Amino acid sequence: MQLYLPIAEVSVNAFLLLGLGGIVGFLSGMFGVGGGFLITPLLFFIGIPPAVAVATGANQVVASSVSGVLAQMKRKAVDFRMGMVLQAGGMAGSGVGIWVFALLSAAGQVDLFVQLSYVLFLGLVGALMLQESVRSLRRANRPGAKVRRSHVHLWVHRLPLKMKFRASGLYISVLPPMMVGAVVGFLAAIMGVGGGFIMVPAMIYLLGMPTKVVIGTSLFQIIFVTAFTTLLHAVTSQTVDMVLALMLILGGVIGAQMGARVGVRLKAEQLRILLALLVLAVCVKIALDLLLRPADLYSISNLVLP
Repeated sequence: MQLYLPIAEVSVNAFLLLGLGGIVGFLSGMFGVGGGFLITPLLFFIGIPPAVAVATGANQVVASSVSGVLAQMKRKAVDFRMGMVLQAGGMAGSGVGIWVFALLSAAGQVDLFVQLSYVLFLGLVGALMLQESVRSLRRANRPGAKVRRSHVHLWVHRLPLKMKFRASGLYISVLPPMMVGAVVGFLAAIMGVGGGFIMVPAMIYLLGMPTKVVIGTSLFQIIFVTAFTTLLHAVTSQTVDMVLALMLILGGVIGAQMGARVGVRLKAEQLRILLALLVLAVCVKIALDLLLRPADLYSISNLVLP
């Protein structure tokens, strides 16, 4: 059944969209990530313009984050004060990202920039994740191996403008969390990602937050920053396709429940390795699409064949 997407201006099979949403939801439930860094490239692959994919894919991140925060609130695992500081930085970064996105759109270079950003970003993150996951798996298989400290005091903890975060048990400057939030907000605007897989390690290793409140606090910040980013995209570039968003969310809700059931059967190290390999696979696919576009292949064939 073909479904016309008015903003993307393409017709796509409705079951394909439900399937993509289900796949990303499944992976989100299994790996514990929002899925924004997966849904956007998958939309590229089925012909959705990158600008529309970035702006619309963020909607699914908002939906999954709301569900996650509600669950974390029941466990009292959300530091709302830290979340507000991260949110302030995130909205500032998002505003800058939207401005850059608009400039690139006016210059006609936004599609290429988004795809190159995904290649560089996913390649770096995937490689780091794979390296750390392999190390963790080796340590887990060696009895008596020393466990590294997740946090030590760094120069960021000597900065001014300190604030007490009771839920996290911290007394640190507000500048580092605002910088982390700004980076994530910028990425949300440019790439349509929630940024949780950057924010979570930064909150643990840079800010020194306890793991039990990291996930909930990260999701709390992502809700507002991603919603703000989606609103700005809708107002400035009109690239949010609500028909596409609803289909993806519907499939994602179903897939997430199935993924969560599978995820509990695998070890944490195995999950991280699988996720890293998946990220690298998406990176390679986007890179190949950029290098071997149909127009480029046609030009090459004309040069080779008389």
